[in-house]
Amino acid sequence: MLQRMNIAERITLTPQEESMLNRWSQGKRFPLRLIQRAQIIQLASQGAFNHDIAKRLNISRPTVQLWRERFLALRLSGLEKDAPRPGRFPKIHHKRVTEIVNATLHTTPPDATHWSTRGMAKAHGVSNATVQRIWKEYNLKPHLVKTFKLSRDKRFLEKLYDIVGLYLNPPDKAIVFCVDEKSQIQALERTQPLLPLRPGIPARQTHDYTRHGTTTLFAALNMLDGTVIGDCMPRHRHQEFIRFLQIINTNTPSDLDLHLIVDNYGAHKHLRVQRWLKRHPRFHLHFTPTSSSWVNMVERWFSDITSKRIRRGSFKHIKELIMAIKKYIESHNQNPKVYVWTASVESIMRKISNVKNC
Repeated sequence: MLQRMNIAERITLTPQEESMLNRWSQGKRFPLRLIQRAQIIQLASQGAFNHDIAKRLNISRPTVQLWRERFLALRLSGLEKDAPRPGRFPKIHHKRVTEIVNATLHTTPPDATHWSTRGMAKAHGVSNATVQRIWKEYNLKPHLVKTFKLSRDKRFLEKLYDIVGLYLNPPDKAIVFCVDEKSQIQALERTQPLLPLRPGIPARQTHDYTRHGTTTLFAALNMLDGTVIGDCMPRHRHQEFIRFLQIINTNTPSDLDLHLIVDNYGAHKHLRVQRWLKRHPRFHLHFTPTSSSWVNMVERWFSDITSKRIRRGSFKHIKELIMAIKKYIESHNQNPKVYVWTASVESIMRKISNVKNC
């Protein structure tokens, strides 16, 4: 009775894989182990048996079998990394791997918005660990989602050139201010005192709190020296905005023009604001494109005051919150940080184009 021969699975290379293997096998700058692995797969793809490959390359037959199986399981990426020890290679064909990757990228389960490892494993008849390994190998994270919003402003490019021009090439005898309001800042008092930081344990605070009212922070970031003109007001209507413009007017040299970068909030365009601006011709308002708050550099400063002073604070009343904000502004102005804009309009438009084409 004839014994059935144990013939290794045939390896078929794509043009890209063949090109990369040729580069590895002939390159002098690659590690010797990578060159040897590439030569094993090249010979195997030509139909050579394991014992012939081992003899030709002066290595052991189990080594040839090891890298054949690893390539079949992980393709080129499997050759770049050393084989794990101990353990075995997953008994899953590369076609099945491709199916799982394509299903992850182009389909959704009937009862959910995205695939889970268990759902994908059940759909393709593999283990949960196999799906985890494949997703990790191909850097797939279907459980994560990032938000974005592209401006639909018809004058987007015109406004972008205007504001970036103020950042990169500010006018002579003028000050550029980034102006905005941080509204509805709550004076929250934690129900229990903050537990301090300890080795291995972060600072802890209770999730519940008592509200003691809100305030609105008006801020103008000087792009020349990084100082901030700020004031807290109970509301953020056009009346408060005019009052803040008057504060800026009082706290800046009268012989300089003032260019203010502001968003499209209705209070900034109110008829009474326009009348006030006509009476103060040194003020020039530059509006950001809609849905583009990232253009206004004062948002970066708002992020700093939120993370450093407001978010983890506990305030017994609104006056205490306002006092904390004013002290932060005073401290900041004693050693101001200059926020530097570096992106050109062309680089911004390239990024926006990449997002649209994704």
